[in-house]
Amino acid sequence: MALENISSAQFSALSSSDTPIVVDFWATWCAPCKALNPVLEQLATEYAGKVKFVKVDVEAEPDLANKYQVRAVPTLLVMQGGVVKKQLVGGQSKEKLKAALESL
Repeated sequence: MALENISSAQFSALSSSDTPIVVDFWATWCAPCKALNPVLEQLATEYAGKVKFVKVDVEAEPDLANKYQVRAVPTLLVMQGGVVKKQLVGGQSKEKLKAALESL
């Protein structure tokens, strides 16, 4: 399942949802971002209907990255109801990501 790249406008609509979302702040030149992508795609399939997974390219959406104080990529935000519940910076294991999701 390919993850959707979203714009600031799309993010505003999604972020207020009661459905948890995982936002992957990434960049095309980032090797750890590329390594993390298959893990996120697996989780998106496993959590289909329960959690929405999206990507934000920090170079295409610098204002959004600044708003959430993203200083390194990859940065994952786990959000629900417009509130950041968890922030994970750097490459993450599937187990660590699942633990973050299960804590919601």
